[in-house]
Parts: sequence; structure tokens; C-alpha cells
Amino acid sequence: MMQFSSSLLENAVNEFAKLPGIGKKTALRLVLHLLKQDASFSQGFGETIIKMRKEIKFCQRCFNVADADICSICANSMRRQDLICVVENIRDVIAIESTQQYSGTYHVLGGIISPLDGIGPDQLTIEQLISRIQKENIQEIIFALNPNIQGDTTIYYIQKKIQPASVKITTIARGIAFGGELEYADEMTLARSITNRLPVESYMTK
Repeated sequence: MMQFSSSLLENAVNEFAKLPGIGKKTALRLVLHLLKQDASFSQGFGETIIKMRKEIKFCQRCFNVADADICSICANSMRRQDLICVVENIRDVIAIESTQQYSGTYHVLGGIISPLDGIGPDQLTIEQLISRIQKENIQEIIFALNPNIQGDTTIYYIQKKIQPASVKITTIARGIAFGGELEYADEMTLARSITNRLPVESYMTK
């Protein structure tokens, strides 16, 4: 167990250790690094985090993070507004954007259907997605959910909900290993999976 000569240092280490993937040793290393910097560095670091937490918004259209009511992707007239890529979370948006191979918009579900974890359709932004399809001239929906049982269940549920609409429904090709995480896929593989997307019917029968 770590012994601290300063409660201020101990408290700072404990706060850093609350972050995912950060153990006590890593937290101590980060805190000691901050101590070595000028006071202005630590102040700027703290103010940036506080400002982000206070002022960041979620896009009213796609639920991506934003600085305004509508995110920069939805507001970009150069993007294909009739194409929606449905993803589980914001990390997936960042992963796909990093490929620079996708020119449409997104819809962030905020999770996937997982009864074992107590997550049902009502806890996700599925109804908002249905509303977008009904109100906007959407030509294609691309499902870019992690290829596992929960992801497939979510695709199946949403597909049934939007079937009456005359919209093309596809999913990314299985260049991503079954059970893999989108955010950990290399950019080339993820870009190829989007480019070589498949009709959902073909995907679900494999």
C-alpha cells in the first residue's frame, strides 16, 4: 500500500486512479509529472477539463459530442446528409472519422441492446433515429456496430422498426473480427469495412 507524506498528493493520486485503465502507480506518475511543470500548466490543464465538462453539448440531431446544439459534422454542407452511419458510441465516430473514408453523417445510439446488462431499446436513441428517417430524406443507413451478439440483436431490432421506410440498409463488411471492437481496428481495415459494406439481409444470414 502506498504511503504518502502529503494528503494533497494522496488525494490527487486517488482522483486520477478513478479514471479507466489508470492504476495507482500510473496515477502517481501523472501527478508527479504535473508537480514538475509550471503552475500555469496545471492550472490550464484543470481549467480545460472543467470547461469541457461544463460547456460540452450533445448534438440534438445525431447525439455526437458538440460545441453547439448541432455538431460540426451535421452542420457541414459538404457531408452527405442523406447517409447515416449508426454507431454505438462517440469513440466509434472518432475511429471512423480517422479513416477519412466516410462522407455522411452519424447517429450515436449510446449503447447496444443487452438484456443481460439491463439495457433495452428505450434506453438508447433508437426512436430519435426512426424520427430522423421519417422526417429527413435519408437514402441509406449503415450499421457500424461491433460484430457480436448484442450488436446483431440491435441491428435486427432497428431493421424491423425501419422496414416500412424505403431506405437502403447496409452494414460494414466483416473485416472486423467477430467480437472485435471498432475503436481498436486499424484505420485501413475499418475503411475497407465501410467501403465494402453489405446489405443487412446478407450479413444477418451468415
